[in-house]
Amino acid sequence: MCEFETAKRPSALRRLRGTASDVGQFLGRFKTDESGNMSFLAVIGSLSLIAFGGIGIDLMYTEMKRTKVQATLDRAVLAATDLEQGLVPQDVMQDYFDKMQMPDALTSVTVNTGLNYRNVTGTAYVGTPSNFTAMLGLDTLVAEGTSSAEERISNVEISLVLDISGSMEAETTTDGTDVAAGTTKIEMLQTATNTFLDTVLTTDNADLVSVSLVPYSEHVNVGPDIASNLNVNWRHGYSHCLEFPQTNFDSVSLDTSQTFEQAQHYQWNFYGYNHVDDTVCPQYSYERVTPFSQDINALKKQVGDLQPRAGTSIFLGMKWGAALLDPSMRSINSTLAANGVTDTAFSTRPAEYDDENTLKTIVLMTDGQNSNSYRISDFAYNAESEYAHWASNNFWYYLQTQVEQKYWGYYYYQKYNAELGDILMANICNAAKEAGIVVWSIGFEVTDHGAQQMANCASSPAHFFRVEGAELEKTFYSIGRAINQLRLTQ
Repeated sequence: MCEFETAKRPSALRRLRGTASDVGQFLGRFKTDESGNMSFLAVIGSLSLIAFGGIGIDLMYTEMKRTKVQATLDRAVLAATDLEQGLVPQDVMQDYFDKMQMPDALTSVTVNTGLNYRNVTGTAYVGTPSNFTAMLGLDTLVAEGTSSAEERISNVEISLVLDISGSMEAETTTDGTDVAAGTTKIEMLQTATNTFLDTVLTTDNADLVSVSLVPYSEHVNVGPDIASNLNVNWRHGYSHCLEFPQTNFDSVSLDTSQTFEQAQHYQWNFYGYNHVDDTVCPQYSYERVTPFSQDINALKKQVGDLQPRAGTSIFLGMKWGAALLDPSMRSINSTLAANGVTDTAFSTRPAEYDDENTLKTIVLMTDGQNSNSYRISDFAYNAESEYAHWASNNFWYYLQTQVEQKYWGYYYYQKYNAELGDILMANICNAAKEAGIVVWSIGFEVTDHGAQQMANCASSPAHFFRVEGAELEKTFYSIGRAINQLRLTQ
């Protein structure tokens, strides 16, 4: 046993010596081996990459916070600018930041408000802790934003052009509606118009929204106040309708340099007796044009007095509705306002078409389509005695009782037929739209032909409504709401 162990010792000792030698050689090789080694520049470069990567993370986090701050600020400013909300703008904006868990971020709120506008500017600031960017001497990174918004109530000029022709006496349909049996079209129109007036003439837009009411049937009684400020070939004082040359329908403007012919005053429709209450030119005060008003009670009173009468000349109603929005009417309105006829708040209206703070719009309503219209021949209507005669005698009653039938055709001529009325209507509608006037049209229980003419007149398909029964009131309300939205600009 001892001999064996003695024999083993030299071998183990040799292995130990060999191992030590191997380690020495390995260390020597390691000392001189450059494979897999990093130079000083490489070490510095690696550390720099790590630092820049960390800085990038800091900046990305800060940008994320900035985006959150800016988005919250934008929403808060828009909400605070809303003229329809009565809260304090600063409180509205602070509430937005509280809900986004940034209660201390809002740094300033500036509010500039006036009669018809509100401008709000806000700034916000959030500091984010610095990690790697601290190596650059930046202990805190900043996420900040600025936002501003303005909502302005535009001045609005509205021409409300309403059909009061004889067909409005008919009962309206009850199909699919809640209209009571026996309700007439004119009653439906009166209710719908009152709803429209309630929608556009509110305390919030006092002195900003004017309504010119234009009742029309076979003609339009513009009234003595407007007519007296024009060059008119006066022949009587029974009513105040003016005849337009056909070329006048190619333009929105009212040619104040020309001399207008006064429309004849007589009764065409024959009901079997000497009826003179339904004259071609409307003769009663409540049938006249009411220009530039915001007196909602007076307007409702006039609408409530309207009665169905005579034929239908949509193109004449549209012509006057457009003219009341044209700057050519301004000098006349200024005179009317000075005399207390129109509201002094609107004495400088109509505004120019390029006035960015003014919206001009027409709401045109009919229950029919353009019809024929006749005039008395000149030989029978050229003296004061004849003016008085026809004012007190129904045209057809007189012919049938006083004139031989073979001579009837000499006493009258056709001024307009339906086809010409459609052409003139298209001309004035196109002129209004080209001038920048927004045209809404309503066909109330109309024929397909009438619907097509009204659709062509509207500013777009979305501005035309073909309705029945109770839909009329809903439509007037919708248009009123749309006008209110159009007058709010940001």
